[in-house]
Amino acid sequence: MRQFLNIDLACRTFEAVELRDDEVARAGRYLIAKTLLASNAATVDPLSSGNPLIFSAGPLAGTNFSNANRLSVGCKSPLTGGIKEANSGGTFATAMGHLKLAGFTLHGMANDWVVIRLTKDGAMNFDSAQPYLGKGNFEAAALLHQAYGDNVSIALCGPVGEYQGLLAGIAFSDRERRPARLAARGGVGAVMGSKKIKAIVIDFDKMPELHDRKKVMQAVREYGAKLGEQEVIKGLSKYGTAGMADFLNYTGGMPVRNFSIGRLVDPAVEPLKVGGNFIHDQNLARGGDTSHACMGGCLIKCSNVHVDENGKELVSPLEYETLGLLGTNLGLDNPDDIARLNAIANDLGIDTIETGAMLGVLMEAGQAKFGDQKFIVAALQDIRLGTERGRLLAQGTARVGKHFGVTRVPAIKQQAISAYDPRVVEVTGISMMTTAQGADHTAGNVPMMDCRDKTLKELVAASYNSQVNTAIADSLGLCVFGRSVTDPGHVLLANAFNDCHGTQIPASLLRTIGRDTLVMEREFNQAAGFSGDDDKLPAFFYTEALPPTNSVARWNPKEVVSLMNEMFATEAAST
Repeated sequence: MRQFLNIDLACRTFEAVELRDDEVARAGRYLIAKTLLASNAATVDPLSSGNPLIFSAGPLAGTNFSNANRLSVGCKSPLTGGIKEANSGGTFATAMGHLKLAGFTLHGMANDWVVIRLTKDGAMNFDSAQPYLGKGNFEAAALLHQAYGDNVSIALCGPVGEYQGLLAGIAFSDRERRPARLAARGGVGAVMGSKKIKAIVIDFDKMPELHDRKKVMQAVREYGAKLGEQEVIKGLSKYGTAGMADFLNYTGGMPVRNFSIGRLVDPAVEPLKVGGNFIHDQNLARGGDTSHACMGGCLIKCSNVHVDENGKELVSPLEYETLGLLGTNLGLDNPDDIARLNAIANDLGIDTIETGAMLGVLMEAGQAKFGDQKFIVAALQDIRLGTERGRLLAQGTARVGKHFGVTRVPAIKQQAISAYDPRVVEVTGISMMTTAQGADHTAGNVPMMDCRDKTLKELVAASYNSQVNTAIADSLGLCVFGRSVTDPGHVLLANAFNDCHGTQIPASLLRTIGRDTLVMEREFNQAAGFSGDDDKLPAFFYTEALPPTNSVARWNPKEVVSLMNEMFATEAAST
């Protein structure tokens, strides 16, 4: 069985609740939506004490089941004003699983800045955070390890989160103790900062006792074998997420110079230096790690350790979203330059998607020319220091665009869109329009579907199905990159859960969990004041043709919303 902790920050007390039967599977993103609705958080100020901050791991956390140790963090987003679940890899969920924790909620606010310490003997301590305040994430993490040892995992509020900048995520330890895995989106780090929680330090222990260990290990092997059969998994293992840059550059759906062009280079003429092929070969030749796992037991290993020409580590990981938004979107085409910016962003604990889109809007406003790396570094330094300019920039893409009077602002529900131009990558565009999460590709990404000959109903159906499957993965603590196995593998997963916990969860419950998660998220946003009018792309996507395909957004938002509502109603009527 697993426990869930309700932590009262003001009183420094906690209450433990036992989760039983199917409650164990209703974790992660599902649990976040349910908790936020039950807390009536939809109408509170996101940076007030009334906004719960929820951390939840899936039912297989703490085991060596591949890519099953993802972590969900959720709250009412101060960036969008709606619901937010931000997802992270790393080792924190593994440690939670070791301690038989399904999750915990931070209620209220601490009176002073603290570090919360969760130990393997069940104790919870509140220690002073004064030694760590104002420091970058890497220095703070090193000091925390000096204080608490190496056999811990850390959740960290960076310097931007301390002053409640909306770019802020929450950083988590990777396997080498880098604070480089971020629950990045939606301003969750600002909420952690508002609660005066600098860090949460949790012990590792050992794999928890399993109901039927032999059967669980059989499921681990079967799942791993199925992953090994998938060509898409082989590509991710070799090229990482950067391989998506090669594909989208070819199809013309990359973000280049504030989404004004869809292709950085002609692939028939010159290599794409920010693509997976080039980065893999260069990094391998330099002695970097081209196939790195962010969490223990993961067989996909889509991460990397990117090194410079002397073999010195620049950043880990360097991934597609950062290559797109903090790279090509700003007119940069050298992966080393982007990696150095990525390292700064990691030290600040900020979302590279939101940050890159915001800086692109600044360049659109004439504050600098595209490709001006010195300007970008100076802007990041202002954000680090929290100067007047830095605090403005830390409010994110939509607010910065409004401040400077920019009309070409790539944001939906005040959150920057991800590195997929919706004029070409149409299903992902529909997902970013209609998800309650704001413009977030991870809510339902279908980047490789050829949309040209499809009807709107077919595209909306693809988005809806992807959104449901993603909500399932996010609720079960699974990485979406295993979806070629997990989406059709509900029987395997349900059996693994049951053998792990001694439950009797039917495979059909997984689809129910995914659908119900989306329904609750929509209900939350409606209570927060959102309507179908908020589910639309920025106007320039409809009016500006995107070279080289000359595509424009071609779907009426009201039709998209109507069809999406129909999808929800049809599935609800059939169950």
